This record gives sequence, structure tokens and C-alpha cells, in this order.
Amino acid sequence: MVTISSQTSIKGMIAALAGTVLVALCCFTPILVILLGAVGLGIFTPYLDFVLVPALCITIALSIVSFLRWRKSVANNSSQMD
Repeated sequence: MVTISSQTSIKGMIAALAGTVLVALCCFTPILVILLGAVGLGIFTPYLDFVLVPALCITIALSIVSFLRWRKSVANNSSQMD
């Protein structure tokens, strides 16, 4: 059985949560629209929903999986300590 260290799991969980927050900010605020307009790529603005909504769903799923893996590794480490 492959064991995952608690430190690796917490880093993965933090990365997944940071990605989720970043995608959520781009979904629910005009940050990405302003940035695309400033760079001259405002033509892609109507198509953002086709990319950002699935990306948000994927990062939420990754956050949940990372949390469950972290919780499992912490539970395994605490049971090995006993």
C-alpha cells in the first residue's frame, strides 16, 4: 500500500484551494475581463464561461479529493502513533 506523508498532502490541499480561489475570483468578478481587455484580447470575453465554469468544477473536485487524502493521512499517522 502506498502511503502519503501528511506534509505532501497538506501542500496538495493548499495548492488545490489556491487554484479554486483563483478560478472563483475569475468567475465571479470582472478581473479576467479587465485583464483580457487591457492586453487586447477582449474578443475572447464571451467565451470565458465555457472555460471557467468547468475549471471551477474541476478545482473544487480537486480540493475535496486533496482534503480527503490529507484527512486520511492524518488519521493514519495518529493511529500509528498509538
